[in-house]
Amino acid sequence: MINSHLLRRQIELMSPQTITNRLQRVMNVAARVVSDTCKYDRGLKTVLHDELHWLNVHERIEYKLGLMVYRCLHDWTSQYLADHLIPTSDAAPCRLRLRSANQNRLAVPRCRLSTCVCQAFYHASPTVGNSLPDELRNLDSFDGFKRFLKTTPFSRY
Repeated sequence: MINSHLLRRQIELMSPQTITNRLQRVMNVAARVVSDTCKYDRGLKTVLHDELHWLNVHERIEYKLGLMVYRCLHDWTSQYLADHLIPTSDAAPCRLRLRSANQNRLAVPRCRLSTCVCQAFYHASPTVGNSLPDELRNLDSFDGFKRFLKTTPFSRY
């Protein structure tokens, strides 16, 4: 299962929290306008998730990166993006002995600076790709993948 605390921390590293907080506030205002609720009404999360089927900003970032990882693994994007996703079994020979080599995981490059490098696609995309459930990673149809990827965060609520 996904460790939501570690994944949320990784997504916060990918995009600064000040920016995502601003985007979340804009999204909350848009939800209030669409649902015709007042500023101080309760139950905004219920409106966001149950009625409008909108994801939070962090979950939206995870969703978009998950889609990009799927497209890269199935050769539906540019080759320079797909080159950053290396399966663990194709990585260094010392990693062949790992149990994750047989689990269809991606090699996550090490980063020394947590501010800039972890925000890059080559580090963020394998992290999100590895956090996906196994049954989701092994789906063949893109439509089924998108649907299951979007419903996964809703099951956490």
